[in-house]
Amino acid sequence: MGEFSRLTDLGIHTLRYYEHEGLITPGRNSSNRRCYSDKDLAWIEFIKRLKDTGMPIKEIQHYAKLRAEGDPTLRERMEMLTAHREALNEQIRQLQEHMTKLDDKIDFYRQEIDRTSKNN
Repeated sequence: MGEFSRLTDLGIHTLRYYEHEGLITPGRNSSNRRCYSDKDLAWIEFIKRLKDTGMPIKEIQHYAKLRAEGDPTLRERMEMLTAHREALNEQIRQLQEHMTKLDDKIDFYRQEIDRTSKNN
């Protein structure tokens, strides 16, 4: 678990939490120790991406449950990700609008500073 923690850049407590919440289900060896695969690593990276893009943990849990159910849930998983992408696009649009307004205000201050420094 320590090595997997380092590979994923997640703490051991986080990995245990993810396991407890059903987000990950590592295999076990004959000594009942967790065994992680490359597939587990890729899945953790995807979970982190979903979290980083603002998907709530409950939705990630639902997605993980669907994923565990396999191919019959492909359409539902795609629809979840499509809806999440649409929400991200809206956030990006809003952020770009905010950036434009900030740029306008910065330009205003530059012009005012230039104007007042010429008058002094």
